[in-house]
Amino acid sequence: MSDWEIWATIGALVLATAATRSSFWLVGHHITIPRRVHDMLRYAPACALAAIIAPDLLLNEGQLQLEFGNIKLLAGIAAIVYYLLRRNMLETIVFGMAFFTGLRLLHLF
Repeated sequence: MSDWEIWATIGALVLATAATRSSFWLVGHHITIPRRVHDMLRYAPACALAAIIAPDLLLNEGQLQLEFGNIKLLAGIAAIVYYLLRRNMLETIVFGMAFFTGLRLLHLF
């Protein structure tokens, strides 16, 4: 690609991003979302997070790894248990990363 094509692509992406993100701000008060859809959208962030994290926890080089040697899976399970007990997302992230780091350090020796 030439320089002008790269800049044109970046410009088009900037416009597309600005248009989609500002559309709710500009016309959002004119649109009524049904209550059922509004209730379902509450779960969208959790579903997106699960879709991003689950493959990293469960797959290793394209193979499903469900054994105790999978330290990412163990740290994920520990973080889920911690969240269910404490209900604090920031603490859960810190705990999960600390648990994972501890398992990695123990696994090295």
